[in-house]
Amino acid sequence: MSIKTEVEMKLKQQGNQSENRGRLLVKCPDKPGIVSMLSTFLLNHDSNIIESSQYSNDPEKGNFFIRMEFYCENLKEKSAQMESDFEEIATNHSMDYHFAYESERKRTAIFVSKEPHCLIELLWEWQNGDLDTDIVVVVSNHEDAREMVESLGIPFHYIPANKDIRKKVEEEQIRLMEEYSVDLLILARYMQILTPDFVNHFQHRIINIHHSFLPAFIGARPYERAYDRGVKLIGATSHYVTNDLDEGPIIEQDIERVDHRDDVIDLKKIGSRIERRVLAKAVKWHLENRIIVEGNKTIVFH
Repeated sequence: MSIKTEVEMKLKQQGNQSENRGRLLVKCPDKPGIVSMLSTFLLNHDSNIIESSQYSNDPEKGNFFIRMEFYCENLKEKSAQMESDFEEIATNHSMDYHFAYESERKRTAIFVSKEPHCLIELLWEWQNGDLDTDIVVVVSNHEDAREMVESLGIPFHYIPANKDIRKKVEEEQIRLMEEYSVDLLILARYMQILTPDFVNHFQHRIINIHHSFLPAFIGARPYERAYDRGVKLIGATSHYVTNDLDEGPIIEQDIERVDHRDDVIDLKKIGSRIERRVLAKAVKWHLENRIIVEGNKTIVFH
């Protein structure tokens, strides 16, 4: 049995156990009674609330955000009617909302260049059953990761890329994303700039990772320049990709302390370690529908 088949069986088993679990995310103007209203709606649809997290950025004139996870027998058969019934509530209270179902796994593509550490972390989490998604394709502008990816039964596409052929490259990449019906695109140290046309195809569906030296050490050789400055903290940032380079809504960040004993090689190893865990967390939270984007910020329900 191939690794991919084992993983698919493991995820399918997990999916069978959670086929009656759903999630409801809501953003709306804040006012009294919203929680009661949503709870009553779920009660009237024979649903039991498993988890509920909420946040208001200004109780008097701001917005209210909530994520509710619920259990409902025969949810697949009831979900369409449930969503239809909710439309009136949403309209009356100016709600942006989203229903999600654990039985419907997202389909994920990973883009990578030469540095494999983030890709390896994601593949390990996936193999272990801790990344609830179908990794349907890996795309790279280098051949380095092919053997590793294909050994897991995942399609690997090598597409050379540079600024001179960027439009043609992205047309092929978009075609691939459509061919594989991709829901989420992860830039696991993919070292190419994406054009606005590409980003607009996948709004709030592209997650990127980068070191947190920005904007102090933007550009090439950031670790060498950070070492020369004697930095004491190294970090990483995972965010949704927008047309403002590396300035999209932040999902997760982390840091580690370093000192004068750490040379450039040490700094890079520490940075890679932080990048791995920060990206994996951000991807998991997206897959679990724990994120609401508000302007250029995120509300993350841990």
